[in-house]
Amino acid sequence: MARPLRLNRAFFARSVHEVAPDLIGALFLFNGAGGRVVEVEAYHHTEPAAHSHRGMTERNAVMFGPPGHAYVYRSYGMHWCVNVVCEHEGSASAVLIRAIEPTQGIAAMRRRRGVSEERLLCSGPGRLCQALGITRAHNGLPLDRAPFELRARPQTPDIAVGVRIGISKAADLPWRYGVRGSPYLSKPFRD
Repeated sequence: MARPLRLNRAFFARSVHEVAPDLIGALFLFNGAGGRVVEVEAYHHTEPAAHSHRGMTERNAVMFGPPGHAYVYRSYGMHWCVNVVCEHEGSASAVLIRAIEPTQGIAAMRRRRGVSEERLLCSGPGRLCQALGITRAHNGLPLDRAPFELRARPQTPDIAVGVRIGISKAADLPWRYGVRGSPYLSKPFRD
């Protein structure tokens, strides 16, 4: 069976609302470790929860650049989070990778996280970055070159849609997508 195609920058040069659900089931690797994307959230520059909503800053400048790059930021002063920059023409929208199902490099992820239970390795954006070793040093890197590797999903999974979590602004927008019933989600979807 042929390996799924690599996702290139053209994949990300679309609306964040198209890219986000299309990432569910894709393979997300960093230095050979990672797995299947099971949960993401979309952040559009027109809504107040997006880091780009109030304009460009040193922290969010990557969001204003070309699509297909990693936007990495620190959340609550302690957890790194990785996003994929979408759209074009300086639209500054991104998809937060919230959770993956670990499939490759599991031993290295266990060492970095200090836990053995697979479900706890990458079930949340901070855990995911810690498990993969993603930090601010990787902010702005292209997603179609090492150390990143993203491959198209082999088939479309059953996708659940719900409101984003862990935010206070625009929290009612149904811009969270995930594999329905996956044990690797950061938090279950309400049915």
